[in-house]
Amino acid sequence: MSNDFPPESASPQPGGAPNDGSRRNFMKQAGGILGLALAPPLISQAERLTAYSKTVEGVTEMTLRVNGTVRTLRAEPRVSLLDALRENLDLTGTKKGCDYGQCGACTVHVDGRRINSCLTLAVMNQGKEIMTIEGLAKGEVLHPMQEAFIKHDGFQCGYCTPGQIMSGVACVREGKAGTDAEIREYMSGNLCRCGAYPNIVAAVREVARGA
Repeated sequence: MSNDFPPESASPQPGGAPNDGSRRNFMKQAGGILGLALAPPLISQAERLTAYSKTVEGVTEMTLRVNGTVRTLRAEPRVSLLDALRENLDLTGTKKGCDYGQCGACTVHVDGRRINSCLTLAVMNQGKEIMTIEGLAKGEVLHPMQEAFIKHDGFQCGYCTPGQIMSGVACVREGKAGTDAEIREYMSGNLCRCGAYPNIVAAVREVARGA
């Protein structure tokens, strides 16, 4: 005896008549879903986030001091500092790479210490001084580390560069840039898939010598 059963949808209704009503309902639902998928976005990302936040239980208001400015946002308590910076505060210089604390692209400074912003909750950083790559320059005047990266061509695609620069600044501040070997060791948490490591080391070394 064969074990190949016909699908349930192919089974006739009692009396041999197909279930036309169910079929019509299915087609209506499928058409509605397809229409939503193909419809053009009519509202902005900020509006979508605002509409979404009203429907999620536990959304809270939090205050972050970022680059010397106090910013207020509404988000779930579980939102990471990285996502709060990018999605809620439009500070997209901080990059999302692995989102697991392994690549260093999301490096920011919190109370003067470098951290991976993907590994900490935004709500945990209230009352602390947060600095991102956007706050490193003084108006039109670049930070010495930014200038050194440009001078030594310390980037190629540029995706990891904000995290590299933030980590390099901290590396010098921590006194961990005395030799090339020490720079490599204390910058090892920042990965560059383009392989610009020699130029990155040269940039950090120059700033360290001038510090």
